[in-house]
Amino acid sequence: MTNLAQLLAIMPYPQIDPIAFSIGPVAVHWYGIAYVVGILLGWVYARRLIETPRLWAGAAPMSRTQLDDFLVWAAVGIILGGRIGYILFYDFPNVAADPLRALQVWNGGMSFHGGLAGTTLAMILFARRNAIPVWSLFDIVAAVVPIGLFFGRIANFVNGELWGRLSDAPWAVIFPEAGPFARHPSQLYEAGLEGVVLLVVLALAIYRFAALKRPGLVTGLFVAGYALSRITVEFFREPDPQLGYLLGGWLTMGMLLSLPMLALGLWAIFRARPATPVSA
Repeated sequence: MTNLAQLLAIMPYPQIDPIAFSIGPVAVHWYGIAYVVGILLGWVYARRLIETPRLWAGAAPMSRTQLDDFLVWAAVGIILGGRIGYILFYDFPNVAADPLRALQVWNGGMSFHGGLAGTTLAMILFARRNAIPVWSLFDIVAAVVPIGLFFGRIANFVNGELWGRLSDAPWAVIFPEAGPFARHPSQLYEAGLEGVVLLVVLALAIYRFAALKRPGLVTGLFVAGYALSRITVEFFREPDPQLGYLLGGWLTMGMLLSLPMLALGLWAIFRARPATPVSA
């Protein structure tokens, strides 16, 4: 059993103002900056991918201009899908009681699973409109998503939200809104697994094993890798208070939503086939 004195002796949460700066009455939050930085760095990396001919079986599936145009579609899909997903999966009763809460992105935040659904819809519509192979577009986006995930989880830590379960680990943190007990900094675990580790794995698959020449492979690796990372971290993360555990004192909504992702990711990996070379 965890020693109470140990839990009270762990280092305090480093106080960081969630508001980065203010311009008059407008407050700019680190959470919003994280989304912008993640999208922009992802765009830069995606440009590098489509401008490296050796990574593709023939010509790249889209032009730089098309990628630039897609940036707006992706941003809309991420923001709308992420917010709507959070409301539907985690906060619907509260939003139904107070509809204005839906606009308060700092109150509960975004759902990755919702953002994924929104971005997927945006990708399908954009690919059809521009005659782009949809699986290749999926692969490009999947390769860069871990960048956004990293910055998003760091922003969660800055906000002192989505904290972990009680812990006596030396790196445990006392979050100001989570009572006097030390907890796992599960946001940082997610930043490491979903962000850094997944980005490196996908980059190795792309640059060392020519994964982009098999449309759908990078997508499958990302989706399955994210699902495994999220399920793992859920064992250290405190479940959302309005939901709690769904079953047996261990099953959470994050795990439940990640299981279909794992199945879909594995399916995408096994269905991936070498692309037919396309001339420029």
